[in-house]
Amino acid sequence: MSDYGTGLDETPDNVNFLSPLLFKFQIKKTPNLNFYVQNVNIPGVHLPPAETPNPFVKIPYPGDHIQYDDIMINFKVDENFTNWLEIYNWIKALGFPKNFGQHAAIELPSVPLGEGKTSDISLIVLNSQRVPTFDVTFIDAFPISLSSLIFDVSREDLNYIDAAATFRFTSYEFNNIN
Repeated sequence: MSDYGTGLDETPDNVNFLSPLLFKFQIKKTPNLNFYVQNVNIPGVHLPPAETPNPFVKIPYPGDHIQYDDIMINFKVDENFTNWLEIYNWIKALGFPKNFGQHAAIELPSVPLGEGKTSDISLIVLNSQRVPTFDVTFIDAFPISLSSLIFDVSREDLNYIDAAATFRFTSYEFNNIN
């Protein structure tokens, strides 16, 4: 008897591939940055194993502390530096380079409005019909690096200046929008 006549259909419900072009990005704390984001990653996840030693070999067991890679974004810089300065000023306030008052000022505002030390980041993934399907929310994110800006008169083509920023966060969640 053949397996073909059993009636089992293994065709997925959705055969469309995920497009890297269909997304929306938002950080509450940096409203001028959101429009200019060119690319963003969903960070990898790691669960380092716990190991029990014995005389011959270490025996691995599932770990208990998840580790996340960083969020990295690339964006075009607007001619007034507004979006680049949003991240620069955020980093500067977190590091309080001149006095403790700069750091205290960022501690006071309300977190739900994205005005505190951290801000949630949302990556909304769209399907092939440009309908939002998932909201990936990165909780309590903050910047850890901002790239330099390079001015270069030797370029043959007009390539507008872009920058990169890297963020750390506590965790992230996938929320189905449909």
